Parts: sequence; structure tokens; C-alpha cells
Amino acid sequence: MKNTGWDHRLAVRADGKNLIGHVGVVLLRKVADRVGLTTALSAALPRGVGPGWRDRGQALVQLVCAIALGATKILEAEQLQQHWRPLFPLPVSDSTRWRTLEAIDGPVLARIERARAAIRRVVWTFLALRPGGFPWIAVGGRALTGWYVLDLDATHVTCTSRKQGAAGTFKGSYGHHPLGAWVANTRECVTMLLRPGNAASNDVADHQSVLAAALRQLPLPLWSKLLVRVDGAAFSHALLDHLQRLTTSRRRVRWVTGWAINTTDEQAIALLPESVWSAALRQDGTVHEITSPDGDCISYQAAELTGLRDLTGWPEGMRLIVRRVKPSRRDLKKLTVFERRTGWRYQIVATNIPAHQGLSGVPGSGQAWFVDALYRNHAEVEDRVKAIKRVGLGLLPSKSWQLNTAWVLAAALAADLDAWTRLLLLHDEPEPAAAQPETLRGKPYNLPARLTTHARHRILHLDRSWPWATAFTIAWQRSTQLPAPDCRPITSPTTRKEGTAPPSGP
Repeated sequence: MKNTGWDHRLAVRADGKNLIGHVGVVLLRKVADRVGLTTALSAALPRGVGPGWRDRGQALVQLVCAIALGATKILEAEQLQQHWRPLFPLPVSDSTRWRTLEAIDGPVLARIERARAAIRRVVWTFLALRPGGFPWIAVGGRALTGWYVLDLDATHVTCTSRKQGAAGTFKGSYGHHPLGAWVANTRECVTMLLRPGNAASNDVADHQSVLAAALRQLPLPLWSKLLVRVDGAAFSHALLDHLQRLTTSRRRVRWVTGWAINTTDEQAIALLPESVWSAALRQDGTVHEITSPDGDCISYQAAELTGLRDLTGWPEGMRLIVRRVKPSRRDLKKLTVFERRTGWRYQIVATNIPAHQGLSGVPGSGQAWFVDALYRNHAEVEDRVKAIKRVGLGLLPSKSWQLNTAWVLAAALAADLDAWTRLLLLHDEPEPAAAQPETLRGKPYNLPARLTTHARHRILHLDRSWPWATAFTIAWQRSTQLPAPDCRPITSPTTRKEGTAPPSGP
């Protein structure tokens, strides 16, 4: 039959040699080696004894690479390494991986976190030396040059068996409720705290713990400028007080968080004249507007609420920005009496960004429309949450809390390694640089290759017609040009212009 003639005279033989699948592992492993992650993990993890002992740091790095390539459990990591056997002749068994995770107790975890902070300082130095420099985010059409942005968010990890810490969540599911922090500039997951499923969204102690761990991870310079963003689910008086205390003589901290609206807030909103409402902006700086069913153009609007709301007892200098939008059909059931009467749905944002000064170096950043856009930009952390749940966090492998905590660490390391690979090797490739993990796996990471040996050199051969072959070879060349751990570049904070590169930092 003509329609099924593709298999005419087709034979299948299992006689190939040195065939490599998921060849993107060489990029991930090369970055891990060049930035010093492999060496640092080997030093942090306890050493074994005996003739068959395997380096646990290298075993953890292999597991991290497997997680970045899609392994959701130990068995899948072992199966993936069958594709890499010609590259890594000493395979790591699943029992060795389990023993590696079992070795990550409290003291080892602390050593690994210190090693992560040191490696992050190296990576940020490399990023500063790129042609484009360190990545600064843009909000409302304005670049936040010199500002490091930290986003906090929680998520749910469901499970179907009784694991330590698993409990019913407020969403009706069953599992765990981890809380993490991400750097918006680099998309790194700097810390992830595993919590029971019934942990409160606004638990102040957990947020303080995550903020402290995140600050230890950030290689911030002296007199650094840090912006912290937290969604409204974590809103509490104690959290705002804690955020206010983060500012020190060496660090300026601005924060933006959601605000729980009550009747007092609605009374203040009712006093706002129509003339104070200004059009809200999209992230590219254009007016945020929609077209109504009647064909009318309706703009999203923002206004300053600070002067009309009594803020006695709240952090000094705190401001309230209110945003109003026309409610969608799914929001109609959630509207308050006040919102039904006015025909608008309201949201309030709390911040300590001064109205007259704003964020230093960012024109117009003290205006209500900018604070509104800055808070809405925080929604991008949801993409980071989805990404890390696709690189290991979506499924906890054990009933043991300690083993699951170690697995969460491995997932965070995989998210970091994936981010570093994109930033250092694929930064000028628009699609891979911003792609979701499964998209990246289906393109440069999952390329097939053939390994040959010539003149004492090993060569990976990619299909020249493969669409991402050129990007992969360029990425490999860049990975080989990264300075080795014993000859890393040193960036002096005294000779660096402010806002052009991150420091080697304390």
C-alpha cells in the first residue's frame, strides 16, 4: 500500500556502537564542572571507604543532570544514564544515589548551602563578563538596572501515599506545601523549604526562614539594592514588619506585597475622585486596556490610596496602591457589595517604595502605575514554580522526610544548573533561553549523537541537518571557554561601575 510503504525493505538491528541519547547532559555536566559545583559538592558530602566507593559529589551531580533532563525518580535517573554510558564509563547505581541522599542530613545540608552560595558568586561573575552583562529585569518599559529582585511563592506537591509531613491542603489536595525563593534576574531557585501540606500560606516564621536562606545565597555587593516581592496569600502585619527590618547600612531593601482588602479599605476607595485614577501599564510600557462586549475600550486603572487610609501602626513609609478592573464573568460570584455597586473589582498593593524618589535609577518608579506593574510582574514566578515542578519537585520519591528534603535540594540544584546553562551558553538564542523545561529537552538537550575516537580525541557527531545542531556546538564551545576553577576571573568591586556588573560580593 502506498500510504504505508515507508517501511519497505526496512530492517532493525541492535548492532550500533557508542550511540549517545540526551546528549545535552554534556552541557549541564560541563557547566557544573567549570563553575566548581562538582568539586564543591564532593567536598561537602562525606567520603566513603572501601575499594568500590564512589564519589558522592559526582553521584549527586549526575542525579541533578538527570533531573534537569526529565527524571522524576531515582529509577528514571538510572535509566537515563544508559544513554550516557559511553561518555561516563562508571555508572551510578540507584542504591548509590539513595545512599547519597541519605547522607544529606542537617550538617551536610548546611555545607552544601554554603557551597551553593560560593558557586553562585562565581556564576554571577561570569554573567557580568558576558557581552550583555548581568541580566536586569524590565518592568513597565523601564529597566531596573542595579536592582536584584527576589520573588517568594509557595506551591503544592501532591502525593497518593502516606509520607512524613503529608497532610490535607487548603485547596482540598493531599501532600506537601513547600515555600521557595527565586531571583527574577537569573531565574535561579535560591532556596526551597519543604513544609507539611497543612502549613499556612502566611506563616511568618517560614517566610523569615526562607528570606534568611535566600539572602545567604545572594552574592550582593556592598550598598546593594534588593527588591522583594510577595503575593497577597502571604500577607500579614508581622511579615511587613520583618521586610522593613531587612534594610541595613549595607543593603537597601524595597518590598511589594499584596494586601487583604477589608471594609475600611473600601471606604477609603470610595473617597477617591475619578481624576486621580491613571491608566495601568503593561510590562512593555503600553497602556493596559481591553475591549468590552459593547466595543468600548476600557483601561485598567491604578491610584494612590495612602492618604485616605489610616496606616497607624504599620511600617513607616508604607504606601497603598489600589488597582481597579472590570470584573470578568468568573469573578462575578466573588464580588463584594461595594464592588457590585461600583462595577469594578479592586486589588491593593502595599509597598515601601517612596513616591517622590521611587527606585533609584528608575525614572517614574514612584508612581502608582509603576508600582502596580511591578507587582503584576511578580506573577512570572508562577512560571518558575511550574518549571521546578517539572524538574524534580513535582514528585517526592520517599516516605522519609529527610530523603524528600534531600530530593528537594537536588531539584533546586537542577533548576539552578538549567538556569546557568541557559544564561552562560544559550543567552543569545531567544527560544532556548526562555523555553519551558520540556521544550528545552525536546530541542538541544535531547539531541542524539555518535561518539567516535580520532587522534586520541573523543568527538560527538550531531546530525548536521538537525535544527539545533549549530546552537548546541556554539554552546559547547562556550562551555570550554569558561575559566576552570583554578583560573577564575576576579572582578574587583572598586573598579566596577555601579549597575553594570554584579560583584564578587561578601
